[in-house]
Amino acid sequence: MRERMMMSVGVVSWIVLVALVAAARADEPTAFGPDPEFYRATVDRAIQYLGMNQAQDGSVSSHIGVGPTALATLGLLRSGRSVDDPQVVRALKYLEEYTQESGGIHTPGTHIAIYETCVALVCFKEANRRGQYDQIIQDAEKFVRGGQWDESKEKTPADLEYGGVGYSGKSRPDLSNTAYMLDALKACGAEADDPAIQRALVFVSRCQNLESPHNLTPFAAKVNDGGFYYSLVGSQDEDRQTPDGGLRSYGSMTYSGLMSMLYAGLTKDDQRVKAAADWISRFYDLQSNPGMGDSGLFYYYHTFAKALNVMGVHEIEDARGVKHDWRKELTEELARRQQADGSWINANPRWMEGDPNLATAFALLALSYCRPVPVAQEETIEARP
Repeated sequence: MRERMMMSVGVVSWIVLVALVAAARADEPTAFGPDPEFYRATVDRAIQYLGMNQAQDGSVSSHIGVGPTALATLGLLRSGRSVDDPQVVRALKYLEEYTQESGGIHTPGTHIAIYETCVALVCFKEANRRGQYDQIIQDAEKFVRGGQWDESKEKTPADLEYGGVGYSGKSRPDLSNTAYMLDALKACGAEADDPAIQRALVFVSRCQNLESPHNLTPFAAKVNDGGFYYSLVGSQDEDRQTPDGGLRSYGSMTYSGLMSMLYAGLTKDDQRVKAAADWISRFYDLQSNPGMGDSGLFYYYHTFAKALNVMGVHEIEDARGVKHDWRKELTEELARRQQADGSWINANPRWMEGDPNLATAFALLALSYCRPVPVAQEETIEARP
């Protein structure tokens, strides 16, 4: 009798334990990222806005070049719109009209030919479902590669410009345009050991505030916080400098630098990647572009999401030990900032983000990386001492 009672108690205890575990699991999230319906509603409102503001020729904000049209169309494609969607068809036809004999895809006479070609190239690559843009892509890739500062421009690894790319083939190189070039080359299938990507890594490493064998410039030791700055070549804006002449690390460049290093094959154990991940943990922020306030905020959101997606992390642990589901938090922050008509706009017009079409294109691209991800794929960037 006593044995039966003990067995009954044991069975009841096991049932209670199973129930408690099941209840605990029921409270756990099944995926990282936003609520699917909330996410879809936010994206759909943005798509509707861009459709309402597309010109008859297929462009958006053509007064500032072909960039906004390419970015917006890429956002549409990555948000589920078909290449046969009328809005997409019109935009791609517009972009085709700006293909140049040089292979570039840009406004004639522009000083931002490399930038425009890079974003248009990625857009055409995304739309190239039937091979109809093969020649455009091939010619544009050749044009972009020709814009890199390398031996063809009488530069060697000893030169600070080496490996970088600027807005045009003749302008000073910077990290932003170098990252756009790497995006374009990766979209075309370039591997990490591609010579152009490895040359770019030389320049990217020198744009990091990290004294190491890869960065022996005077700037590295002045700040040495693992973040990235815009360029080490040419004159600097005052808000990009520190009082002692160092170059200030800031958010959009740090995420661009991290992404570029991952494209070049660096692993999470590399000193440079570790330092960048540590900076991101310490300065995690979705209210501002860390180090630059509201300047370039929507560009920041895009680089933030793209880099973390490339890294394959779903949570970031900040300096206080708090873990952040970045997809969920970014979606909620963007939804909070979304205008009644579905657009976004930056009250700070710097870098043309006062244009709602450009800001909306960046926001839509950022959201394309925020779809829910199963918990089974969990990985976290953890804060380090």
